[in-house]
Amino acid sequence: MTQLKKPTTYQEQLDILKSRGIIIDDPNQCIAVLETVNYYRFTAYFLPFKRSDGQYCENTQFSRVYRIYEFDRKLRSVLVAALEEVEIYLRAKLSYFYAHKYGAEGYMNDANFSSKHQAEKFKENLEREISSNKRSAFALWVAVELFSFGMLSRFYSDMKTEDKKQLARRLYGTVPKNVSSWLRCCTDLRNICAHYGRLYYRIFPAIPAGIEMKMPQLSQLWGAVLALKQLYP
Repeated sequence: MTQLKKPTTYQEQLDILKSRGIIIDDPNQCIAVLETVNYYRFTAYFLPFKRSDGQYCENTQFSRVYRIYEFDRKLRSVLVAALEEVEIYLRAKLSYFYAHKYGAEGYMNDANFSSKHQAEKFKENLEREISSNKRSAFALWVAVELFSFGMLSRFYSDMKTEDKKQLARRLYGTVPKNVSSWLRCCTDLRNICAHYGRLYYRIFPAIPAGIEMKMPQLSQLWGAVLALKQLYP
């Protein structure tokens, strides 16, 4: 087994940063930050300034990186608010369309989805949410309020092709491939924001389709933000 590192004190963490070339003008402020933000979490914001030898670029200031950290924290709050509007909007639109076409409990019928729909997994996830809400059966417009963003994304992707085309055209004037892609991107973005993850200097797993923009920006935060912009009602 790999030998784990020993825990360090706040002062030792400060000394490590200094030994690697970080400029710390105010040691008290540095200690105060390290007391409230996990060292491992905070040092991830130094990644763009790190050299291959483990040292940091010349003139890298602790106060500058802390401002980046604060910007990232506040940006998450802005994005969460926008994601909430998208999620509620799509819950309303999807449930209205689907319930009127297939009935209140039509979402429980495998035949109303495409062949890639993982019916058992979907029902298992839904049953878990229903049992926690102490109800045995939900109409779709009620059940959809229990959907996570990921479930909402999969629900759309698993719909029949003609249904996806109709909704994509009606809501966004585009094709299903783009909507599915944007939903996947926003699912990743929402999960990161919900767990207070770092947005800054992150590579996202999903790349938004139908957006005129070159790599690598599409795989970075701006690509995810543009996907969110496309879905925003």
